[in-house]
Amino acid sequence: MSAKDTTAQKKSSSMLYSPTIRKVRRLQLRISERRLLLMIGDALAVIFAVLIALGIWAFVADYAFDLQFLTPQFAWFFVLTGLWFLLAGANDYYELSIAADKWQSFQRLFLVTMQMIVVYIIVFFFSGRDSLPRLFIVYYGVASFILLLLSRLLNPALIGWASSARRALVVGTDWAAETIITTINQYAKSSYTLVGVIGDASQKDNVNGLPIVGDAHDLLNIVIREEISEIIVTNTHELAGDVFQSVMDAYEHGVVITPMPLLYERITDRVPVEHLGTHWTVVLPISGTSVFNPYPFLKRLMDITISLIGLIIFLVFLPFIAMVIYMTSPGSIFYRQERVGLNGQRFSIIKLRTMIPDAEKDTGAKFAEKNDPRVTPVGRFMRKTRLDELPQLINVLKGDMSMIGPRPERPEHVVRLEQKIPFYRTRHTIRPGLTGWAQVRYRYGATDEDALVKLQYDLYYIRHQSILLDMSILIRTVGKVLKMSGQ
Repeated sequence: MSAKDTTAQKKSSSMLYSPTIRKVRRLQLRISERRLLLMIGDALAVIFAVLIALGIWAFVADYAFDLQFLTPQFAWFFVLTGLWFLLAGANDYYELSIAADKWQSFQRLFLVTMQMIVVYIIVFFFSGRDSLPRLFIVYYGVASFILLLLSRLLNPALIGWASSARRALVVGTDWAAETIITTINQYAKSSYTLVGVIGDASQKDNVNGLPIVGDAHDLLNIVIREEISEIIVTNTHELAGDVFQSVMDAYEHGVVITPMPLLYERITDRVPVEHLGTHWTVVLPISGTSVFNPYPFLKRLMDITISLIGLIIFLVFLPFIAMVIYMTSPGSIFYRQERVGLNGQRFSIIKLRTMIPDAEKDTGAKFAEKNDPRVTPVGRFMRKTRLDELPQLINVLKGDMSMIGPRPERPEHVVRLEQKIPFYRTRHTIRPGLTGWAQVRYRYGATDEDALVKLQYDLYYIRHQSILLDMSILIRTVGKVLKMSGQ
């Protein structure tokens, strides 16, 4: 190489650090910021829809549309906005992969609007005469659908000044790197542009098709040249000294540093237990416990209320259910089964029998399978509708279980899974549930691999417990029951 070439190369390299040549780039929003913009746009759309509906109501009824008319109806702004976010969350309306797909977004919007109207009709049916406006919800439904559709089409999180995907580098070439690359490509492709991987190019030239663009010494150069806004660090143990120094250089340059487990959790609503190493703090609840936290009391109150109402309804239909079970498969109507609950304590759940008598006499404890020959025809229907789980409302009332939580497993499975899956014991830090985050987000689990994915969802729930999340799970459970998606 000539002296002239060497000088030119040094000049080119030094220019990479010059702040004067950096391009003016479009704003690259984080996932949480994109969701927040979507939610703000939707909230404004809902508020204006309520205002329009009230205006039409006043016009049709020949009322003066003034402050005197609006004041008694002010609660609708809070009720319908809260109900919107509850139903929208339960229908994954704020999943960025859905938000980026106009057709899917349109379908979810229509579904949420219909659900809103159905909820209003049910409340209207049980309310006193003239206590609720008759056609108000129809006006609101039409107005909100149009405004929310416009909100999604015009929202800056999806188009315009804030639509640019975040440009990111992945630091690491291990299994965690492969996982996060696959996860981003599958669930958050519209939110991230993965530029490349930082690693040892002598060992491999790509990770899951993403090229290795340099090592730790090249990191800052690449950050500046490629306008990187986020670095995803996949090594959850210890970073090598040179890698740590390079990451810190990038951090001081204004780049966001995100550990792989946290990004994986934000994208999938799951905790990647197999990639946490010894970082046990990541799987425990974020806020811990507090005597001033009203959530445990409210959750227990919800458990008692729902279980009492559910048991009354169940007892009305029990004679007919029992007759059908016995006529199609003579034997006991109920059966008990030992499960592991809070703090590893064992208890007996009560279920309606869905299998032939002595179904596990020859096989021992095993997961139920799809089209399991041990399941009776009536039992198959009860499993699909979750009807067989209703007697567990007694367990909820007793305090063995909650309405929402990880599904309790049998001791035989727990012993095996605790040895095989990291942090599996953590799911016993809260009461097991009649339904849970894993049940509404994942299919029926029939293998140890399924148990791992369900644990990821369970740990996410344990870390993010709230009344809103519980309500979302209950709504999703009703949807699962209506779709007969059980097994």
